[in-house]
Amino acid sequence: MFLALKDEKGKTVHRLQYTVVDDTTRIRALQVYPKHNQDCAIKFIDYVVEKFPFRIHTIQTDRGYEFQARFHWHVEDLGMQHRFIKAGTPQLNGKVERSYRTDQDEFYQLLTYKDDVDLQKKLQVWEQFYTFDRPHMSHAGKTPYEVMKSLLS
Repeated sequence: MFLALKDEKGKTVHRLQYTVVDDTTRIRALQVYPKHNQDCAIKFIDYVVEKFPFRIHTIQTDRGYEFQARFHWHVEDLGMQHRFIKAGTPQLNGKVERSYRTDQDEFYQLLTYKDDVDLQKKLQVWEQFYTFDRPHMSHAGKTPYEVMKSLLS
């Protein structure tokens, strides 16, 4: 997700949010980077693998240049499959797109941007809240963490 944030002096700062949403539980991982490229995408997927409390089988992405050859082979080297959504069908990435709207409405709209370090700290708090405390209508009011626990029982 492309972000145009205002710093304390009113200057616009551009950042990009990378997001992964688990298809079943809706557990997410979020990171913000200053650039939109394969290096950032690879750093992000390494973060996702470390962050998620379960093994990831498949990563599905759009066909953006940040998800091309180097990213693809990095994912494969980590033991996961990488699949592209069909071109021109953003609805196949609906859970991520919907989560962007939630981020905009419930996080960024209320955010005061100071610097990237502060933004990452606040994003971590938001990520934790989203997973462990925020009820989801798609799960009848359960949190993603509660859904994951029920699946493991």
